[in-house]
Amino acid sequence: MEGFKTEYEFTLPRGFVDREGNVHREGVMRLATAMDEIIPLNDMRVQRNRAYLIIVLLSRVVRTLGDLPEVHTGIVENLFASD
Repeated sequence: MEGFKTEYEFTLPRGFVDREGNVHREGVMRLATAMDEIIPLNDMRVQRNRAYLIIVLLSRVVRTLGDLPEVHTGIVENLFASD
């Protein structure tokens, strides 16, 4: 029997295109915790624009995306809307 799963693999329809033109589509994300939803509320970008909440939240829970060394808000900001 498999244990409780907290991380999930995903494939983005379009993917993140880095500065060199490489496309990053495959990734792993974990389940969000209550703290993942609370901490972004203190972020000034979220306080100025509530729509930014999902960007901060995704940057906290996406563990890997392609071979990028890290996933941060700048990466999530530049994902295509369809992703």
